[in-house]
Amino acid sequence: MCGIIGYIGNRQATPILIGGLRKLEYRGYDSAGVSVIDPSSGAGSRVVRCRGKLSGLEQKLVAEPAVGTVGIGHTRWATHGRPSDENSHPHKVGAISVIHNGIIENHLTLRQELASAGAKFSSETDTEIFAHLVDHALTAGAPDLVTAVRRSLQKVRGSYAFVVMSDKEPGTLVAAKNSSPLVVGLGDGENYVASDVTAILSETRKVIFIEEGEMVVVTRDAVTITDFDGNVHKREPKIITWSALQAEKGGFKHYMLKEIHEQPRAVADTLVGRVDLENDDVLLDGIELDVKSIKRIIFIACGTSFHASLVGEFLIEALARIPVEVDVASEFRYRDPIIGKGDLVVAVSQSGETLDTMEAIREAKKKGAKVLAISNVLEASIPRLADYAFYTHAGPEIGVASTKAFTTQLVGMALLAIYLGRRTGTLKPEKARELLAELVALPQKLRDVVESGAQIQAIARRYGNATGFLFLGRGAQYPIALEGALKLKEISYIHAEGYPAGEMKHGPIALIDEHLPVVVLAPRGPSYEKTVSNLAEVRARQGKVIAIASRGDNEIGSHSDDVIVVPDVALELQPIVTVLPLQMLSYYVADFKGTDIDQPRNLAKSVTVE
Repeated sequence: MCGIIGYIGNRQATPILIGGLRKLEYRGYDSAGVSVIDPSSGAGSRVVRCRGKLSGLEQKLVAEPAVGTVGIGHTRWATHGRPSDENSHPHKVGAISVIHNGIIENHLTLRQELASAGAKFSSETDTEIFAHLVDHALTAGAPDLVTAVRRSLQKVRGSYAFVVMSDKEPGTLVAAKNSSPLVVGLGDGENYVASDVTAILSETRKVIFIEEGEMVVVTRDAVTITDFDGNVHKREPKIITWSALQAEKGGFKHYMLKEIHEQPRAVADTLVGRVDLENDDVLLDGIELDVKSIKRIIFIACGTSFHASLVGEFLIEALARIPVEVDVASEFRYRDPIIGKGDLVVAVSQSGETLDTMEAIREAKKKGAKVLAISNVLEASIPRLADYAFYTHAGPEIGVASTKAFTTQLVGMALLAIYLGRRTGTLKPEKARELLAELVALPQKLRDVVESGAQIQAIARRYGNATGFLFLGRGAQYPIALEGALKLKEISYIHAEGYPAGEMKHGPIALIDEHLPVVVLAPRGPSYEKTVSNLAEVRARQGKVIAIASRGDNEIGSHSDDVIVVPDVALELQPIVTVLPLQMLSYYVADFKGTDIDQPRNLAKSVTVE
């Protein structure tokens, strides 16, 4: 989950590296560093690194400038070794500097072998092991850096994106990828390598996404892609249409708040070109699924994407009448799942790089299932690994806690359910037309919700000192309760639980007293009366009730301490509007508490380790 960036060209590398790391800081937060070399000086590279935020590295670089036109930079999320200056990247052994995203699984064996051969380690990290491997390969006779890296890769197991630089070949960067994201940016007389395209968008929009098991050799004037055996791979660059400005805060206090407010636009973008009102149908970007052959759909996802998948289960079973299961991706392959021909696996990942989900896809494909990926990041690893890819078009999401990516995933679930329902024949044209019209009208209704921020902020301040929250929902609102609890705990560090409202009496009711805020999702629908009865049970025990209700509901106020209203929408689309108040409540509680909202402790945006 670390962020990596490399530059080679004619300009000073350090400002470019720091600028890229600033965009990647959401991927790692416990340390940062750079290694920079001036090819014309004949001197070795200068490594500057430190524990803590990127601002600490910037201050250190003022006192210890790193001058040169070639360099690599890194922002770290600790896996091996505590956060410290010594464990910060880049790691340098001899002439070799290395940065790394991922985990070397056989690091203990390799460390013992290297130590037996006389290697001295200065850190606890697995990354330093790779630097020793490359240095050892050169000492043992590898003719150049590329060969040394290739020989070293043969010895490591795990997930990784490495970038390697040598003082003795300062005109070359060598990178390699296995299960961790890697992209090359192309410039005029200069080139870039990074773990995320957002790191280099301000410099170039012409990129090449590196595939699994590939190496890339980057010089000022050329980029050469090979497999690990040296066979050349040809690939045309792609042009990224996101602007660098889209990744800026745009005047908002935090990225998360900006991204909450971007949701109407993100939903509209996700719908563009996909709603066919003339034929009461959905167009899935040229995807043609053999729906008649689908016997079962299995969603695999983690975290927020898992909650979106739970909503997808409700939608597909209701509209298409295809059996659906939802699996946590990190557990999927360890239970030897019964899966094969006739199963469609839908892999959901905001970043498209979630390693648990990638491994689950490999397991599913090995057993003969077809895979459809739902992702927000163009050409990420998961969509490329899948048989079919559906992109949500939320645009860059910088805040670690997902908001607009989740909402557009819900829109994607609705589109997929309508698409399937029309082809199974269970969704009649009239109902499809109604749902599609409601989808088209959603962006304006979402604007109405995000404009209620002042009321939600006032509620957040009343309950901001609570030590716990309970979120309750029925039906498709239960996954939204889970998502609301996750958002609150992620960014405010308050313990929160999401529960099916009917299950409250089977345990959580013991927690309820006058100090516990209970958020109840109670929009109009078949479960409304039962949900209100659950709400009354909370009030009878002096719990504080915050109700999320449909506009015009005159009854709910008599059972609640606070009411946040949302526009009326079709039952199937209610989760898309009810989640927004929960995102905003979490944001304003966290803001009241003064936590680090965009970069919560211990979390990273793209989870590329198991």
